[in-house]
Amino acid sequence: MSEQSLPADALPEYAERVLDVAELIPPGRVMTYGDVAEWLEEGGPRQVGRVMALYGGAVPWWRVIRADGVLLPGHELEALGHYRAESTPLKEASRASEGHLPRVDMKRARWDGGGRSEGHT
Repeated sequence: MSEQSLPADALPEYAERVLDVAELIPPGRVMTYGDVAEWLEEGGPRQVGRVMALYGGAVPWWRVIRADGVLLPGHELEALGHYRAESTPLKEASRASEGHLPRVDMKRARWDGGGRSEGHT
């Protein structure tokens, strides 16, 4: 069944699972697209990114990010506002970096699921 033929209020099962994981991530913490795929034991970073792009607006989308901590292009300022409000650890940008925007400090902000799922990091 294609996404276009789904009822307006229906989500593909995989998308629902991705969004459920995004809602589990505590304020001030993040998971990468790959972390979410690993947690689900299905798909990969691109599939998770696609779900977030299509359906992520109703969940804390800023908590699912690229592995390098770069803010989501086109949504940098909105994401940065959320990160600051939630006290998400950030690395300040160097003057040489484009736009002088900080990145998420992945060493400090990355969430491993809090032991909720054995074998997942």
